[in-house]
Amino acid sequence: MTRISNQAVKTRILMKSGFKGAVVTNSDEIEKIELGLLLDGIAKVYGYDFREYAEASLKRRMIHWLGTSGFDSFGQALPHILRNPVCFEDLLRGITVNVSAMFRDPFVFKTIREQVTPYLKTYPFVKIWHAGCASGESAYSMAILLEEEGLKGRFRIYATDIDQEVLSKARQGIFPLKDMRQFTYNYQMSGGRSSFSDYYTARYDHAVLMPSLKEKIVFSTHNLALDGEFGEMQMVLCRNVLIYFKERLKDRALSLFHSCLSDGGFLCLGTKETLDGRTIAPHYQEFAPHTRIYRKRYA
Repeated sequence: MTRISNQAVKTRILMKSGFKGAVVTNSDEIEKIELGLLLDGIAKVYGYDFREYAEASLKRRMIHWLGTSGFDSFGQALPHILRNPVCFEDLLRGITVNVSAMFRDPFVFKTIREQVTPYLKTYPFVKIWHAGCASGESAYSMAILLEEEGLKGRFRIYATDIDQEVLSKARQGIFPLKDMRQFTYNYQMSGGRSSFSDYYTARYDHAVLMPSLKEKIVFSTHNLALDGEFGEMQMVLCRNVLIYFKERLKDRALSLFHSCLSDGGFLCLGTKETLDGRTIAPHYQEFAPHTRIYRKRYA
């Protein structure tokens, strides 16, 4: 008796039913279809739209998550993710990029310290939106910098991220003690005016930031793909986030920043990100070369 493969059976059924299209047999194509269905489902069920994220980096992170998930395919994982919020949260942590450090790219923070804060001091009160703050290292860095530059009691930082769990860690202000050596070096290279150890207490193998720093920062969830802007800001930082977006989502995020940034305010992007060719570019001038710090023109 001649054995007929499962795929051959499926093909005959489709042909008898009048199906005229090509039958997908390539495993990569099937995986692409499954991934597309999963992203569509996530957007509809949870309101997180990753369809406008850069495909290469998103697929790489999704495949890495799949390898640790216990599922054999995205198709197998799909019903579990859509029906189980805990499973979705696990995937979300695999999708989002939460790599950060205090005073990361010290030369950028040095520029903010020396060239931007003199302008910020002219405002009676300064509001700063830090979009995509991850676990909060950069937001705490800004709080330290502003206090050292004479803005104590005159600023508020709104630090947002799509991942609620990573925001919970950010609110705690607790970081591995082993990271303090690098953070201290970054702080010193950024022009720090004190001893970095003054800003934390060592407890076992962790460093706990001073409570006074946490009082200056409001951590909250925000989805750049769906949510609106905050109130008027004098500075917006969104560093190393746009590189993971497709062009349309980049423009949407930049439009949000533009709409809430006051005239003369500052927009700070990651060192690999730029306003070149973007819709809002004519409204900005490069403030400091090589830092990706831009200043909004006065209307």
